[in-house]
This record gives sequence, C-alpha cells and structure tokens, in this order.
Amino acid sequence: MDNRQRDQMSNEAKRIEESAMWSGQGQFEQAKIWRGTNLSLGTPATALAAIAGAATLASTAGRYWAAVAALSAAALSAVMTSLGLSRHIEQAQTAANAYLALQQDARVFYDIDLATMEYDEARAALGEIIARQQEVNKSAPIPTKRAYRRARKNIEGGGQDYNVDENEPTPH
Repeated sequence: MDNRQRDQMSNEAKRIEESAMWSGQGQFEQAKIWRGTNLSLGTPATALAAIAGAATLASTAGRYWAAVAALSAAALSAVMTSLGLSRHIEQAQTAANAYLALQQDARVFYDIDLATMEYDEARAALGEIIARQQEVNKSAPIPTKRAYRRARKNIEGGGQDYNVDENEPTPH
C-alpha cells in the first residue's frame, strides 16, 4: 500500500473517530437530560402520592387535599409513562457507549494497526468500522440542541482529552 492510500484511510478513520466523539458525547448529554427529567417528574409524583396517603389517614378534612395530591401524582406518573423516560435514558446510554467503542476502535486502527497492514486487509478493517458507524447512526436517537450544546462545551473544555496525549512527543 502506498503512502497516499494509507493517508486516505487514516484520514477517513480520523473522521469516524471525530464524528463518534461528537455523537457519543451528545448521547451522553441527552441521557443526562432524560435522567434529570425523570427525577424532576418522579420525585414530586412520589412525594405527592405520599402526601395524599398521609392526608387521607389524618382526617376527613384533608380528603380534598389528598384527592388533589393523588390526582397530581397520577398526572405526573402518566406524563412519565407516556414520555417513556426510562427507555429514552437507556437508548441514549447504549448509543453513547457504542459511539465510544467506535471512537476507540477508529483511533486504534489509524494509530496502531494501519502501519503494518496490507491494502486489502486495511480496507476490510476500515469497511467494518464504517459499517459499525452506519449501524450505530441508524439506531441512535437524535439528541436535542441542548444536548449538542452541552456536548460541545464538554468537548471544547477538554472532556475528551487524555493526559497521555499531552505528554506525547510530536512526530518529526
């Protein structure tokens, strides 16, 4: 394999790594948003259900407030169920971890394996990485703009940097 072909494959793997980094970080941030939404709806629902139960037992005068609390708890629970928050959290975390694995595999391919591979072997390995990226892209939920902004802030703030890379000598 000539240097031009090797460089092209390396560049494509780097594109995949970068794309996976951004996509994975966006999915992690989206999972955090869904988890926060789940907590902000679930905590009041649980508290209102407890208040309703206690008010019902406390006195007959508290029945009105118990009914209001019970209906509010039921409404919040219904919203949580219809949004499918636990499913969204799981989907985002699964996609984020798949992107993280893809990011690492692309980096290992161009940084370690590519130099010792023949063209056909390297092309097949790159093809597998591309196929995995396309598969993850198909199944990953679309993150919100808020998740994207949080991901960008995290990446630009060094959240994807490794200490070992800071100490790595630059090639001559």
